Amino acid sequence: MQQALEVKNTHNNSKGLSGADWILALVVIVIWGVNFVVMKWGLQQVSPLLLCALRFAAASLPFLLFIRPPKDLPWRWLAAYGLVQGVGQFGLLFVGMQLGMPAGMASVVLQTQAFVSLLLAALLMRERPRSWQWAGLCVATAGLVVIGSAHGEGPAQMTLMGFLCTVGAAAMWASANLITRHAASFGSYEPIPFLVWTSLFPIVPLLLLSAWLEGGAAHMLAQVQAMDWQGWAAVGYLALLSTLVGYGLWTRLLQRYPTSTVAPLSLLVPVVGLIAAIALLGELPNAQQWAGTLGVLLGMAVNQFGSRWARR
Repeated sequence: MQQALEVKNTHNNSKGLSGADWILALVVIVIWGVNFVVMKWGLQQVSPLLLCALRFAAASLPFLLFIRPPKDLPWRWLAAYGLVQGVGQFGLLFVGMQLGMPAGMASVVLQTQAFVSLLLAALLMRERPRSWQWAGLCVATAGLVVIGSAHGEGPAQMTLMGFLCTVGAAAMWASANLITRHAASFGSYEPIPFLVWTSLFPIVPLLLLSAWLEGGAAHMLAQVQAMDWQGWAAVGYLALLSTLVGYGLWTRLLQRYPTSTVAPLSLLVPVVGLIAAIALLGELPNAQQWAGTLGVLLGMAVNQFGSRWARR
């Protein structure tokens, strides 16, 4: 799942990706697409807020002695990003998936954060979206409504609460994107130290929420003690592969190529997410969900490529 981290573009390269960098890009896309299946596996053993806390603990605590916090970046921005992204985005996403949001549909719905970011930037930062961005927003919103109206109750069904929690997670992701843009006004910073240190802030709030809402401290401890290799592997995947490796490789690509070359590749993440959910979890979207997915992906494509099409 990519985030709007500000990085320096040290190579103003107008050409396409090299063969080696194509491999790196595909690695990131697969890591982020399979990420949603791994969340489902983790939730089979651990309650959602506790799993979320373990994910951020593993992404931060082992590295604090070796990685310094970002220079010249006030702690309030680190805390704000960590809480909005950790408690807001991932807390809601994990709860939504526990309440019945299929992994494949979650990978699609979460990508609508791009359009929430567009609206928040227009309202709060006085940015003026282009006509193709409004068109993409309308198409994607229609697709989202179609997906949401396909909810049901029972096994293998996408529940309404699961869908709404995932939409809320997309909104929190968009809010976190705006925080990174404000933080970037203090100067450029390396994304890995930023991610490691911001991951520190959601741990305690998530543990407190888990103790309050998910059965108390004794139940939390019992869940951790009962985790087998699959549960710990899920935590390691979410913390290390999805966060540090995924964002590290993605940032390398953004540093070497223009954003217009790299960003459209994110359209492949929900495609991989859907395929992985079908192959590994047996999730098969119904016809209405497929139609809504096509609407969301088409809206994302219009948003990404609209400027190129408008120049022709």
